[in-house]
Amino acid sequence: MTLIDRYLLIQFLKSFLIFFVSFTGLFIVIDSFNNLDEFLKYGDMTGSTFGVLWDYYSPRVFTFFGMTSGILTLIAAMFTVTWIQRHNEMTALMAAGISQARIVRPIIIAVLVIAVMGVLNRELLIPRYIDRLSRNAQDWMGESKKALQQKYDNQTDVLINGASTYANEQRIESPNFRLPDSYEGVGDQILGANAFYKPPTADRPGGFLVDGLTKPETTAGVPSIDLNGEPLVLMPGDNRWLNPNQCFLVTGLTFEQLTASSQWRDYASTYDLISTLSNRSLDVGADVRVEIHSRIVQPFLDITLLFLGLPIVLRKENRNIFVAIGYCLLVVIGFYAVTLACKAMGSSYYGIRSPALAAFIPLIIFVPIATAMSTPLRS
Repeated sequence: MTLIDRYLLIQFLKSFLIFFVSFTGLFIVIDSFNNLDEFLKYGDMTGSTFGVLWDYYSPRVFTFFGMTSGILTLIAAMFTVTWIQRHNEMTALMAAGISQARIVRPIIIAVLVIAVMGVLNRELLIPRYIDRLSRNAQDWMGESKKALQQKYDNQTDVLINGASTYANEQRIESPNFRLPDSYEGVGDQILGANAFYKPPTADRPGGFLVDGLTKPETTAGVPSIDLNGEPLVLMPGDNRWLNPNQCFLVTGLTFEQLTASSQWRDYASTYDLISTLSNRSLDVGADVRVEIHSRIVQPFLDITLLFLGLPIVLRKENRNIFVAIGYCLLVVIGFYAVTLACKAMGSSYYGIRSPALAAFIPLIIFVPIATAMSTPLRS
């Protein structure tokens, strides 16, 4: 790595970190003051307000990086190029016979590395904190009850309903599970005091443990229920780990998918989203398919955005940093307006029938434009 490469790379990384820390800090300060009463209350409960703030905002730094890395790399790149132009360093390098493409090569490589870091952040780090990210400051401990919107298990046709949910216990209060048919000793409905979600293990499938059964009134002599050769309702007579006033409803729906489906989609890894396509219990809509394809093209969109903004500064040879940021803002607004519009139309099947096409249309539109704008850079 040459001296000039190191110099530009350091300038770029300094600019990127300054912008990222500034915007992240501004977000944390504004949000924490808006929810200060809640954080103080939770601090009294746990014994450390700082600990609550750390647990709440540390995973949100990862999500903020995922949302802003593409924009911030463009801003940092334009800021760096404008800076060396303003101090006539670009002119001196070009006078020495060095092309513009060679000058900005370390910046382009740095953007590629940050795009890869964004993918790793989204796929490896954010999914680890999905439970924290799905809770807001008003219900950080998960103790507040929330209404449960009834949902069908598309594989078993069981209607899952209940009075309310509690995230900290993964509990449904007063569960009301309506079965697809009437069964001997059970009927077509299971009622109880509470239902606790239990993930699948080697000994049993995943589902809800219903405690305090009120319907059926007794489980004595009632056999477990199978549906098409698969277990549907497990009864104590066949499963010694169940108490006499309990039963177990088998379902492929998790507690998060029942109570926070949209947030779960935003924070889950791409592998988990793809896995939902084969989950017959879920009714996966076009929005999930658009999200999967959008994640695949996101690194390419970040690179495309760079090659839309960078040639503007190089071609104009503008020495004013604020004017460069203004150009950057216009490019970003147009770019993200088209991207969000395509995703919205693909998610609703309005105008774009294919989820894959909805994700790839921004590339189809902007890659030729970026290629044409970068012609002077390549020459």
